[in-house]
Amino acid sequence: MMRDRLTEAIQLREEGRAKQDRAILEEARTLLLDLLAAYPDNAEINFQTGVVHDNLGLGREAIPYYLQALELGLAGPDLERCLLGLGSTYRALGYYQQAEETLRRGVRQFPDNRALQVFLAIALYNTNNYKESVELLLTNLMETTSDEKLQYFKRGIMYYAQHLDETW
Repeated sequence: MMRDRLTEAIQLREEGRAKQDRAILEEARTLLLDLLAAYPDNAEINFQTGVVHDNLGLGREAIPYYLQALELGLAGPDLERCLLGLGSTYRALGYYQQAEETLRRGVRQFPDNRALQVFLAIALYNTNNYKESVELLLTNLMETTSDEKLQYFKRGIMYYAQHLDETW
């Protein structure tokens, strides 16, 4: 029963997000808040409640749900997405240090997640860590691009990504 309702809420949230439809997102939010009232110690429900608030542009309200999900031991892909959601929400609200800390944790735990790396690079820019920010962005760009002109210079760009302050 709970699992079916949670699945329904997640599907509604995804549909509302894809369509940018506030009414559908509000319906998902209501369902998730009802589930949370019944199962307050469920990490996944807390996480999904945070996401729906974020999807509605209610980042400040999303934070406690994300934190509670983490506190309750959220794991796996949901943990990966929670750290990204919480970190990017902190950054969007101007909590740059918390954003950097959260996103660094995400990158440590999920080193192959390029979205976490790029959001960390943005947070690093906001905390004046420009060198590390540019290094992360250049590395991600060069490891993912198929642009021939960039690929031609890949060795040099990758070198400079690690040695931004060096001159000849």
